[in-house]
Amino acid sequence: MIRKCLFPVAGYGTRFLPATKSMPKEMMPVVNKPLVQYGVEEAFQAGMTDMAFVTGRGKRAIPDHFDISYELEAQIAGTDKEDRLTDIRHLIQNCTFTYTRQKQMLGLGHAILTGETLIGDQPFGVVLADDLCITDGDGVLAQMVQLYKQFRCTIVAIEEVPAGETDKYGIIKGEEVRDDIYRVETMVEKPAPGEAPSDLAIIGRYILTPDIFDLLRETPVGKGGEIQLTDALMRQAQTGCVMAYRFKGRRFDCGSVDGFVEATNYCYEHLYRKARAPAEVASLVKKG
Repeated sequence: MIRKCLFPVAGYGTRFLPATKSMPKEMMPVVNKPLVQYGVEEAFQAGMTDMAFVTGRGKRAIPDHFDISYELEAQIAGTDKEDRLTDIRHLIQNCTFTYTRQKQMLGLGHAILTGETLIGDQPFGVVLADDLCITDGDGVLAQMVQLYKQFRCTIVAIEEVPAGETDKYGIIKGEEVRDDIYRVETMVEKPAPGEAPSDLAIIGRYILTPDIFDLLRETPVGKGGEIQLTDALMRQAQTGCVMAYRFKGRRFDCGSVDGFVEATNYCYEHLYRKARAPAEVASLVKKG
């Protein structure tokens, strides 16, 4: 039903300088896998096979990652290191990857509008790679796709945040449809603590309907001198329907150093070591 997923990856990643001076922040590894690959895997699990990237200057490493490296593959062919490319090979073989450049950094809304040429007139997913979401079952996008089949409108993922951190997020308030779904009535971009309509914050997972592009074209510059996606979504909620979904899973804010370190520690303990254990046992058995 939803084939395309948009990845806005043009940002500079200044919070991770000097590392991001020559390396896209989306390529920073959580253990042994780049942040952006986690996002692509989540989109693929949700049934999306057309991955569209809005990139910028200095982001060549991203398209290189989602391509075959013949020299590397020749070097490790037939060795135990070859298995480490299994996941990325699977994505390369089963997905298409397209790219366009955002010439100016004018906000998330502008980045998504820049991606219109890659998306066309169809509903699509959006993943902000800074938000790493770990779930026990279906990924966050897969959960949202199931909701889209029911509501057929824009859906944003939300979670509760501390009252003192509302100025970092778009905050929603709405009619509770069930304990994890709200019909959005109000949406405010980064309200100051004490002025937020609720503690329900939008995180970096969206399913958007294609009318969002016309709304973004008509959206004036907002907070921070940028075209805010939140402003366009608010208009969409007023004239149609936007649902907010309290997703099942855990989210790490990898746009901050603290969140990135927390995500790395968690993934090492709960994902990497768990995945490596069978291989290590097999190796010991073989040696024995």
